[in-house]
Amino acid sequence: MKRAVSISLGSSTRDKKVVVEFKGEAIQVERIGTNGDAEEAKRLYAELDGQVDAFGVGGVDLYLRLDGREYPLRAALKLVEQVKQTPVVDGRGLKHTLERRVFELAAPALHNLFSGEKAEIDGLLLDGVPHFRQAFIPVAVDRVGLAQAVSEVSQDVIFGDLMVALDVPLPIHGMRNFKRVARIMLPFVSYFPMSLLFYGSSGAEHEPKYQKFWLESDLLAGDFLFMKKYLPENLAGKTVITNTTTAENVEFLRQRGVSLMITTTPRYDGRSFGTNMMEAALTAYAGKGRPLSEVELNQLIDHLDLRPSVQVLNSAIL
Repeated sequence: MKRAVSISLGSSTRDKKVVVEFKGEAIQVERIGTNGDAEEAKRLYAELDGQVDAFGVGGVDLYLRLDGREYPLRAALKLVEQVKQTPVVDGRGLKHTLERRVFELAAPALHNLFSGEKAEIDGLLLDGVPHFRQAFIPVAVDRVGLAQAVSEVSQDVIFGDLMVALDVPLPIHGMRNFKRVARIMLPFVSYFPMSLLFYGSSGAEHEPKYQKFWLESDLLAGDFLFMKKYLPENLAGKTVITNTTTAENVEFLRQRGVSLMITTTPRYDGRSFGTNMMEAALTAYAGKGRPLSEVELNQLIDHLDLRPSVQVLNSAIL
């Protein structure tokens, strides 16, 4: 059986091991958290090199991409500098394929839920494709594909990268302005120490912040741990697009009143894994001994019929 392992700087309480089947072939996928211990992560990568079919890098990105250019995150690359045999992916391939296509791929499920009729989710579903008044993305610099997809179905998009990632209380309005800011910031981010790149081991801390943007937006999109830390108590009627959610996380959103949740990767045994884990699983399945190109990933997404998970959490609100 092929094996894909995501070694994450995140909390070990979120560890999970399951066997998934792609066209009848079993792939063991496993997440191993190191609770913020970079040296332990580095040791595990070196120890398992050549023993598994693909590595995922969790809790931090190796590169950030904008308009075809990649910016290396030098502190993160040190984690995998001793890996010589096993292909390493950080999920950015799926962020620019699976997440970029999230609404296209989710359309059949949305259509089935609402029978193709116009339906209110504190936004509007037209022919299975949601259109929202305002979207809030707390951090988009590592999920530009998702940001582009959200921008195409929202009248306005507010990016919280400066606020959430750098604690600079300035919202960014619109994709064009976001890219302008990102082009200036990314060369500097490339040299950030790990303490600025890794965003926390568990996301358990709750610190409601920037409430205006959460509350005024009908669509919230991005990494779940960023969201959980800052979310307001009342999310009634909102749609959330996220990832890396456990059953407990889903219940958390349900209790806060979220109407519809879309996880960009499929759910396995109650869990939606991060893009790095799923990309590692696809890399192991393909068996090429290297990361897959975006063309290859899109082909696999279609071949395996990989689709986002769509869940109504509070049907009474719809």
